[in-house]
Amino acid sequence: MRCHYCEREAAYAAEKDGVKVGLCDTHFHERLETLAESEELSALREQLDIDRTE
Repeated sequence: MRCHYCEREAAYAAEKDGVKVGLCDTHFHERLETLAESEELSALREQLDIDRTE
């Protein structure tokens, strides 16, 4: 399987609803960094901290 963004061999693959997408190491780390800085993840972190019973 090839990377979704370039022609390198995919190191990681994700599948949802029968659609499979591969990412090379470089693009996987780039996407992970983008997601880590996203508003959606920030909102989820806040929600999880509010709901904790520890």
